[in-house]
Amino acid sequence: MDFDFLIDQFRAIGWKNIVMIVVGLILIYLAIKKKMEPSLLLPMGFGAILVNLPLSGVLNQGETAGAIQWLYEFGIEASEIFPLLLFIGIGAMIDFSPLLSNPKLIFFGAAAQIGIFISMIIASFFFDIRDAASIGIIGAADGPTSILVALQLNSKFVGPISVAAYSYMALVPMIQPLAIKLVTTKKERKIRMNYNPKSVSKTAKILFPIVVTLIAGLIAPKSISLVGFLMFGNLIKECGVLNDLSETASKTLVNLITLLLGITIAFKMTADEFVSVDTLIILGIGLFAFVFDTIGGVLFAKFINLFTKNKINPMVGAAGISAFPMSARVVQKLGIEADPENHLLMHAVSANVAGQIASVLAGGIILGMLL
Repeated sequence: MDFDFLIDQFRAIGWKNIVMIVVGLILIYLAIKKKMEPSLLLPMGFGAILVNLPLSGVLNQGETAGAIQWLYEFGIEASEIFPLLLFIGIGAMIDFSPLLSNPKLIFFGAAAQIGIFISMIIASFFFDIRDAASIGIIGAADGPTSILVALQLNSKFVGPISVAAYSYMALVPMIQPLAIKLVTTKKERKIRMNYNPKSVSKTAKILFPIVVTLIAGLIAPKSISLVGFLMFGNLIKECGVLNDLSETASKTLVNLITLLLGITIAFKMTADEFVSVDTLIILGIGLFAFVFDTIGGVLFAKFINLFTKNKINPMVGAAGISAFPMSARVVQKLGIEADPENHLLMHAVSANVAGQIASVLAGGIILGMLL
């Protein structure tokens, strides 16, 4: 062994590289010990270690192609195919029946995106408008949308934005209860809602993704790559003649692309790009966006209650973010905590799937404004 080379390798590791290796270890710890989005945080954490080793073979070295850099350039930078394929799998996982049986809850998905635009304005004081818009999208709690918007807007901060978006998704069970309790009383959290679902026909389930795609294409054309792939995945599920493909998309495809996406995004987690004051600002604004989206949904429900006889439990509005199904589970848990016989899951699921649609539409609207 060439000990001089080994010594040079150790000397090449700067303090920023050490910080990023520690960040990678923390992500791996959260994935394994705390079970926080393990399919994504584990490969992302391990990738962060790989790209911060000196002269790492996973990055391009002269004319030699590095594996992670090649995956990033092919699957994300050049074609954005990894996030889009993930949308197909997510679409194949979602059941829109609860929303179709109670369509008024789609407005909660829209209301819970307000934090995106407020955070975008705040971020514009620190960054240029394209970076600010990319940072604001973190509030959607939708990792693929955050990545895709940041890429299409050519943001310099794809790495921090990706880490923030997926980290806050994983932290939904910890962050959302605090935000919800901040703006609701125990009496409000006890409000019961009857669930008498209307029968949703197979025809309606098939037509829904087609109609949503057509409407999105007319009002927000830039969202078609987002909405279209999501709805295509759902159409595969609902058509009834592609059951094997639907199962493959919702399981194998999602798992495989999530794995590749996690380790590929690590290309943007090199010490020089990641360890900076800008990253801390992005994490802070992203957290604000996420919390304010939650609060915005709750306040919208409380506003609606001023004009309706049958009251809506305000917590349902919090489920309007895109973190599916974690946010719906949080609302159900808080409902039972306030009243053991108060079951809000299906109402929350309806708002949650509405949030899936609203978040990609919000991303498309932002792209339409800035491209």
